[in-house]
Order: sequence, then C-alpha cells, then structure tokens
Amino acid sequence: MSQRVLLHVGTPKTGTSYLQDVLFRNRRRLASAGILYPAERFDGQFLAALDLMRLPWGGLETEAIGAWDTLAEAVRRHRGTAIVSHEILATASRSQVGRALDSLGHGDGAEVHVVLSVRDLVRQIPAEWQENVKHRSAISYARFLDQIRDPARESRIATWFWGVQEVPDILDRWGHELPPERIHLVTVPPPGGAPELLWTRFSHALGLDGIDLDLEAERANPSLGVPETALLRRINRAVNPVLDPPDYRPLVRELLAHQTLSHRTGSPRLALPPDVHPWAREVQEAWVEEIRTRGYDVVGDLGDLAGPPPAATWADPDSPSERQVAGAAVDAIKALLLENARLRQVEARLAGELDEAHRELERSYLRPTYRLRAKVVRRLQSGRAGRGLLQAYRLARGRSSRSA
Repeated sequence: MSQRVLLHVGTPKTGTSYLQDVLFRNRRRLASAGILYPAERFDGQFLAALDLMRLPWGGLETEAIGAWDTLAEAVRRHRGTAIVSHEILATASRSQVGRALDSLGHGDGAEVHVVLSVRDLVRQIPAEWQENVKHRSAISYARFLDQIRDPARESRIATWFWGVQEVPDILDRWGHELPPERIHLVTVPPPGGAPELLWTRFSHALGLDGIDLDLEAERANPSLGVPETALLRRINRAVNPVLDPPDYRPLVRELLAHQTLSHRTGSPRLALPPDVHPWAREVQEAWVEEIRTRGYDVVGDLGDLAGPPPAATWADPDSPSERQVAGAAVDAIKALLLENARLRQVEARLAGELDEAHRELERSYLRPTYRLRAKVVRRLQSGRAGRGLLQAYRLARGRSSRSA
C-alpha cells in the first residue's frame, strides 16, 4: 500500500504537459527516491483517466479499457509515494472521484493529497477555445464566449469548460473527503515571470525538492497566434467531414499545429476581448475569496490569479488579417509537402525492400533441391498410391499443411 498518493487533477493549460513529460522521463530517478509514477507509455495516465470517467475520445476510449484499474493496482502495491497526473481528471464526477480515491487506498491507510494547478481566467479562456480548435472544433471565438458566459451552461462547450476550469467546484468534487491541508493549489505565475518558477512550485507541491531530475522538455502543448488559429479553424471546416480522427491527430494537430504553426511567434497572440475582461475578473475574484475561506494550501500567490490587463491592441481571431492567414497557410502547405516527400521516400525504401524479398524468395524456389522436391511431389500427387504415401509422410512429420 502506498504511504502517500499525490493526485494532480488539472487544470488544463497550466503547464501540465511539461510536468507529465518530466515525470515520465524521470521515472527511474523518481523510483530511486521511493516515488512511483505509474505509466508504461507517455499517455498511460491519460488512458487511465479516460477509463475512470468513461470519456469518448476519438476511439481511444476502447484502448483505455482497464487502464485505471491497472494504474490503481500499481499504486496500491507501491510502498512509498505515488504520483498520478492528468488534467482531464478535473471534470470527474463525485462518484468517479469516490471510485478513484477508494481504488488508490483512501480509507485503507494511504494518505491521499489532491493537487490542482490554476491560472487566471483572462489567459485560460482563449487557451481553452484554442484547445477546442486543435481538437477539430470549428466554433467561432465569439460563439465560444457566448456559450461559456451563458448562465444555463447547457451546451457541450460550456459543460466541458466549467467542468475543467471552475476551481471551487473541482475542489468540492475532489476534496470533499479530504482535510484542507491535503489540498494544494499551485498558481501559475503571471506573464514575464522566471520560466523555472512554475516548476519550482510543482516540485514543492509534489515533494520533489532535492531530487536531481532532467527538466529538459521533450513534449509540450504550444500555443498558436491569432492567424494560425483562424487558419486551423478553416482547415477543420474543410477536413472534418472527410478526415478520420486517427489521421487528424498526426497530420493536423501534431504536424500543422504543434510542429509548424506554433513556431510562428511573431503574429498577434490570442487574448480576451476587452469587453469580457470585467466579467472574467469578477468570476476570478469570487473564486479567490472562496479559496481563502476554505484554507487550502496555496503554493504560489493567489494574486497571480488576477490576470493581465486588457491588451492594448486586440486582434479578433474571427476577423483576422488575411495577409497573416495566407502567410500561415504557406507554411502549412510547405510542411505538408515536406511530409509527403518524406513519406514517398519511406514508401520507395519499403518497396525496394519488398522487391528484394521477392527476389530472394524466387531464388530459393530455383535451387536444385527445391526443384527436385517439387517434381517428386507432383508425381506422387498424380496417383492414388502416391497420394497415400504423401499422406503417411505428412502424418509422420506431424504436419497439418498440404506441403511436403
């Protein structure tokens, strides 16, 4: 039974991809310090979260069956500290939270802590819209904002957004059985802060201080600018009816969005419209007051959640500069051409290897011993007595095939 379980349950767009990359790549170093990060593959804990919550996810949910139970069993077998981390856990229902806590040893002696990383709504709202676009959505920014501000919150967009972003509600669901000192909020520093500060806060909350870890990131979830996001939304409208999810992810989300368009850092950045700022700040201030009242452990500064001021010049992603979109489109086409050329080279190499294999097979058929055996078999098959001898031979050899 793990003595201590640290459950990092979100929120999205708070450095979670970087954190999980560091934890996964340093599993052996963590294990030497008595810390378990249970995952056989980078997305192992993502699959476990999908399984726990029975979430549909482009077909991956079938691959995820049984993943949570496997993770929980590994945690229960471990006798030190275990860390579980994925941001989609933020949206788990109370019953799913109960199952998660019970399966990880809560109530059986394990000391369970919940860690929630949080960032100001001024940055979270545009980041969440962009994530929707990177997952095939073609919804406009204006419509997205209307849906999340609708008090009814009945749309799919609003349900998901508030499920993974409404901090007091997430802590109600994940922390209702835990004392406040076992609930830790990690605040994301404001723009312009030291880049290592967020990791320092994560490290403190997860008890990793003093452990020598490789912090060089291999995976990230980079942001796009205004024209790049606008281009991606147009691509979604065009390809969604004809491109299946297993093909969309490597071609559009990874190749175009993450590997190509995210490198265009000179374009206008996504931001909250100035007229939406007062509403977002009001919601955020209410959350901060609630957090203070509950007495959670805050790693960082609640002042970080105030968010930056409105942008001096706001670029509307629903009406972007067409010249900038065209520039992004040229880069996207170039990336697709280069990828096509690479795949053609791979195809040519594989075709050459297949031809060589065929030639080797033909040469083996032409060897004298093979020709002699084939001639004998043909003669035996031409008569009843010969067929009987062949059958007896095969039985003696224990073969079930028709070959001699």
